[in-house]
Amino acid sequence: MAEKFDLIVVGAGMAGNAAAYTAAKAGLKVLQIERGEYPGSKNVQGAILYADAIEKIIPDFRESAPLERHLIEQRVWVLDDDSYVGSNYRSEEFNREPYNRYTIIRAQFDRWFSEQVTKAGGLVICETTVQQLLMDGQRVVGVRTDRKNGDVFADCVILADGVNSLLAKRAGFHEELKPKDIALAVKEIHFLPQETIEARFNIGEDEGVVIEMAGKVTAGMMGTAFLYTNKESITLGIGCMLSDFKNQKITPYQLLEQMKEHPAIKPLLAGSEMKEYAAHLIPEGGYNAMPPVYGDGWMIAGDAGMFVNGIHREGSNLAMTTGQIAAQTLIDLKTAGKECSAKNLKNYRERLDQSFVMKDLKKYRHMPEVFHKNSQFFTTYPELLNRAAHTMVKVDGIDKKSKEREIRGSFVQARSLFGLLGDAFKLWRAFQAR
Repeated sequence: MAEKFDLIVVGAGMAGNAAAYTAAKAGLKVLQIERGEYPGSKNVQGAILYADAIEKIIPDFRESAPLERHLIEQRVWVLDDDSYVGSNYRSEEFNREPYNRYTIIRAQFDRWFSEQVTKAGGLVICETTVQQLLMDGQRVVGVRTDRKNGDVFADCVILADGVNSLLAKRAGFHEELKPKDIALAVKEIHFLPQETIEARFNIGEDEGVVIEMAGKVTAGMMGTAFLYTNKESITLGIGCMLSDFKNQKITPYQLLEQMKEHPAIKPLLAGSEMKEYAAHLIPEGGYNAMPPVYGDGWMIAGDAGMFVNGIHREGSNLAMTTGQIAAQTLIDLKTAGKECSAKNLKNYRERLDQSFVMKDLKKYRHMPEVFHKNSQFFTTYPELLNRAAHTMVKVDGIDKKSKEREIRGSFVQARSLFGLLGDAFKLWRAFQAR
């Protein structure tokens, strides 16, 4: 007779590890299945870790987790072809423990997180692919893996297998993903001596900087770019919607190469050695593109459920939080002696709705559509803003009032007065959504 578990978690990323750890720590019999050689083996890139989310799962994570730098400064750049307009926020409060955000290397962190699952009593099996969900009518009762005698049963299955969740799609839980809801991001890690990074970014030992970028760097496509400082490396990346890549005659690699030549970015990478390159999909459809996240015997967490806040570039905290909430829902059902029916697992969605995850996703639910239909936010406005900054900063004997008239005229000429008012209204309405 095949072995049965309280919970099977598919995937060992942020969401999967959070779910498996939470359930195992509570004493449930947990099996976690990862198709990679080890948890994190498919994630070579750097990322940002939000302390609040992981601290609620593992309060003492700072004692052993592989952390790179704690972030003390946030920069936001809007780029033209050869310039940028930016804002910085740097605070000494971010230098006071406990630190709020860290840069991490996902391969290292995911492996550490999975080790905590094992220590909590969970069984983690790698190099194993879940081929399909086992069904009893409409109810999920387990998974079929590619191992010999690979059927494994459980009271509940949590799907945390990433944005392109083939299992959910094959089971009919959601439709084929739409290219307009998925971003393709490419990342590189550039290695530099620690002292060079600290001098170049004006930071001290263990301090870090993150730069979020938008504008013409994405060649008119809906997307963003980013740069993170690690201890002895810099993570650089850019991502745009799959639908835009299909329409544009440029590859993600070419876009990244062009980005590295930008006058604002090139000096930051000078003398570095690029050793790692990776591409991955990111769910950017937001609230309106979310699939059902629960049913008879199953729940979905992390990227598989479109749990990414693209406006604020938050993903790992939403993944960990949804994984934890899914596991806690199951724990409470087990404690109450209730079955994992769709009626009972509805509580998972209700808890999500009360969390910051769904409140934030709902708030920005119209933003993807606004950006899809208005490419001027990635082309015209970056040009206008940078031209305006150049006009005001340049000292050339022209009075400031005349310069202000010139700037106003350039905006009206580019978009018209009604166009400017319309664009402002679209953004205001999207940001004020309830």
